[in-house]
Amino acid sequence: MFQRVIDDLKDSTGTTVRMTSLAALVGFALFVTLSFLCAAAFIAVMQRYGLIEACLTVAGIFLVISLIAAAVYTTKKRRAKARAMAAAREAARAAASAPMIDPMLIAAALPILRAVGLKKLVPLLAVAGVALGYLASRNSAAADEEAEAEVDEE
Repeated sequence: MFQRVIDDLKDSTGTTVRMTSLAALVGFALFVTLSFLCAAAFIAVMQRYGLIEACLTVAGIFLVISLIAAAVYTTKKRRAKARAMAAAREAARAAASAPMIDPMLIAAALPILRAVGLKKLVPLLAVAGVALGYLASRNSAAADEEAEAEVDEE
């Protein structure tokens, strides 16, 4: 059993290393290609218009590339923040129901259940469940409103 897990780990690690090295090779090739394209554009503009115009043209090209990269970065950052906020809301909802399934709470409730009796405790639990559901829905609605207000501010 453990041998299978170890073999799967080795395979996934080998695949990850191969894919990472392939991505690094592609990135390096792209860098070299971009360098030669910039050099060719520089030489072509320099021969036709002059040295200053060639420098300004290449600088403008890199400015456009950096503005595009900045726009992509801010978009991805905003989406990641929205996903993190959604995950936090889901975690808060899960945490609200977590105390009810805590083994220590159940172990503490068993002696109370035996002392009071099941027939007397059922109506009390029903009322407590309704109240807990109301409070949980109210808290999640308030958290949703806060999250929407924060997103609207940005």
